[in-house]
Amino acid sequence: MKRKSSIILAIVFVGILVAAIIAYGMLRENVSPENIPSENPSAGFAQAPDFTFLDTEGEEISLSDFRGKPVVLNFWASWCPPCKSEMPEFDKVFTELGNEVQFVMLALTDGQRETIESASSYAEGQGFSFPVYFDAFQEGAYSFGINSIPTTFFIDKDGNILDGAIGAIDEHALRAGIGLIQ
Repeated sequence: MKRKSSIILAIVFVGILVAAIIAYGMLRENVSPENIPSENPSAGFAQAPDFTFLDTEGEEISLSDFRGKPVVLNFWASWCPPCKSEMPEFDKVFTELGNEVQFVMLALTDGQRETIESASSYAEGQGFSFPVYFDAFQEGAYSFGINSIPTTFFIDKDGNILDGAIGAIDEHALRAGIGLIQ
């Protein structure tokens, strides 16, 4: 009986291994180096990926619409305590530099945990002056490989990512990142 169980277990193991190898091969064919985001945003991309998102009026905007101006791109959600902790500092710096640098404060609105309404309500309730945008199609999160928030990217006027940070940043780090893209 033990021998029969061992043989069945070995067959199941080999079957799982073969399935994993086949799945890996299929996935590998669909991935190319240019569409794999860096695990570390500060390693940078040659060009920031372009994607579409919504403004507070529901109008579609593309990241490339901001070419010609340095961009601070921040992925956040109203349910995220580290996101909420850094936002007053982003607002302070935006109030000072908003004409020199484009702030894209992009709420990850999946329609469930975060909605356009909940993100808008939070930003309005806090009295933030920076513009709030919504990743309603999840294009930004996918394009930038976002798996943790907050995440911030510093993009120069030509659309090149020069630096980034995963996790909440303070005013000093925000100003240092902006210094790289101005």
